[in-house]
Amino acid sequence: MTPDHWDVMVIGAGIAGASLAYELASTADVLLLDMEQTLGYHATGRSAAMFLETYGGEDIRALTVASRAFLEAPPAGFESPLLRPRPLLQFARIGRGQALKELFEGVNGVVGGVTLVDEAEARELCPILRQGIVEIGLHEPSAMEMDVDALHQGFVHAFRSRGGDLQRGSRVDELARTARGWEARLGDGTTVSATTVVNAAGAWADQVAGTAGVRPVGLTPRRRTAFTTAGPDGVALDRLPMLYDVDETFYVKPEGDQMLCSPADKTASEPTDARADTLAIARSLDEIREVTTIPARSVRASWAGLRTFSPDEGLVVGRDPDDETFFWLAGQGGYGVQTAPALARYAAAAITGDDAPKDVLGLGLRPDRIAPDRFR
Repeated sequence: MTPDHWDVMVIGAGIAGASLAYELASTADVLLLDMEQTLGYHATGRSAAMFLETYGGEDIRALTVASRAFLEAPPAGFESPLLRPRPLLQFARIGRGQALKELFEGVNGVVGGVTLVDEAEARELCPILRQGIVEIGLHEPSAMEMDVDALHQGFVHAFRSRGGDLQRGSRVDELARTARGWEARLGDGTTVSATTVVNAAGAWADQVAGTAGVRPVGLTPRRRTAFTTAGPDGVALDRLPMLYDVDETFYVKPEGDQMLCSPADKTASEPTDARADTLAIARSLDEIREVTTIPARSVRASWAGLRTFSPDEGLVVGRDPDDETFFWLAGQGGYGVQTAPALARYAAAAITGDDAPKDVLGLGLRPDRIAPDRFR
């Protein structure tokens, strides 16, 4: 590395960029840039992530399962524990049981301990469910709550301890090809350069591609609203599972002495500082009162974050087909935190030319399904 040139420049220091930078820094000189002073401001820092091995398609589930070992026993420099038990109960309303049965068929044998339960069993597992609502449930006892901040900050601190360079408040205004790779002009007028650029800019990833003259893949940021409300009286909240409607109309989970809730909205948005959708919150309060005994009369706090999806809602990971020195790490949707450890290992191997992690491939990840060239 020269004072202004690195092997790899990672644009975006949310969970995706920070975890990849950490993996690369063991063998390469890495510069990690973020346009905000607060890292992970728009997505990672607003996530109430759970570790759910039944969540997402086959590629996401493979990366999630492959991430468990890291999250259960993180390396030195990470706070521990990063996970704490919080079972998941997905439910299907009357007439929607087939959707949950199909999900069960896809995860049974891959995720340990997952079972289908009838209404009586579902209400025993989650006493706040009202009678006559649930046709069938899917219980994931090995689900976990995640300490998102500890995981994210662990990657950042470990990256720096490996000699990585971090620049906050460094918006990339221009990216130009040079004889040495790429030169980036930052918002303050300074320039930095690297042999390879990694686009991990989340909701802004297509914009970053545009500054480099690279064709966008068609990413869509989507707003996800969350809020807190009082829990039901006389119920031990610490013993409740996360409750999730298989049709994604809402979810609720205990958060201390209150309930963290979401309308599970996916409203298309421009890349922006997202704000909570008050109409979605009102709809969600009605749904929660209909399905559970949570009073859900008022909102204590609310916020929103951006989750970014590709046109087919799959990951976008790999070298750009038109320029192999431009690497995509985008389209994580709502799965970025729980897949970060394994996805970072996979992406780092792709950049350095090493073999892809066998555990991830063996669990069902298909590189062709996440490669950027599928959109060309």
